[in-house]
Amino acid sequence: MTTVVHLVRHGEVHNPTGILYGRRPGYHLSDLGRRMATRVAEVISDRDITGVYASPLERAQETAQPLADALGLDLRTDERVIESSNVFEGQTFAGDQRLIQRPRTWRHLWNPLRPSWGEPYQQIVARMTEAVHDVRDAHAGHEAVIVSHQLPIWITRLHLEGKRFLHDPRKRKCTLCSLTSLTFEGDRLTTLTYSEPAGDLIPVHDRNKTFSSGGSPESPGGRT
Repeated sequence: MTTVVHLVRHGEVHNPTGILYGRRPGYHLSDLGRRMATRVAEVISDRDITGVYASPLERAQETAQPLADALGLDLRTDERVIESSNVFEGQTFAGDQRLIQRPRTWRHLWNPLRPSWGEPYQQIVARMTEAVHDVRDAHAGHEAVIVSHQLPIWITRLHLEGKRFLHDPRKRKCTLCSLTSLTFEGDRLTTLTYSEPAGDLIPVHDRNKTFSSGGSPESPGGRT
């Protein structure tokens, strides 16, 4: 029996001051982010999707809602697919100053394998894969969508592909409103594919960013 679970990253967030928001509440989709969410719904609402789930954070809920509405499904919240925790939440990353250049942050950067500055990768994988397997089993023979966040999705992908967790964040293939699609035969993962239904809406300078800062004055047009 074939089952597909799509891991969707949320759309662009209104974040004009460039805050690393992490799990902080109050960060909603920008106008462009809402267009991205609508695009995802338009592209995949004709599939055999019988469940739509999302992280409890506003940006994930707002990304998932247009799809749930298009399918006539209730949006379900799953705490296990929330953003990873991070000691740098609340800091401003707008401008040219890089995190690694700030001496006060160095004490947190001693172990990139764990990582020492946030939720352990193994813990992220454990909660994400548990959620994926539960959703797979609940929608066996159909498809389901989980709207989550870049790092949890990317680390889950590395785990499923048998790759090391150590990576360059700028090279994650998990851009805004992208789909990482997991196809199972029974409980066995057979294929993992990646697509970007809203890719043409993403400003070029945003494609490799590790967090979304829509409305920031950093770039032409005030969008980063």
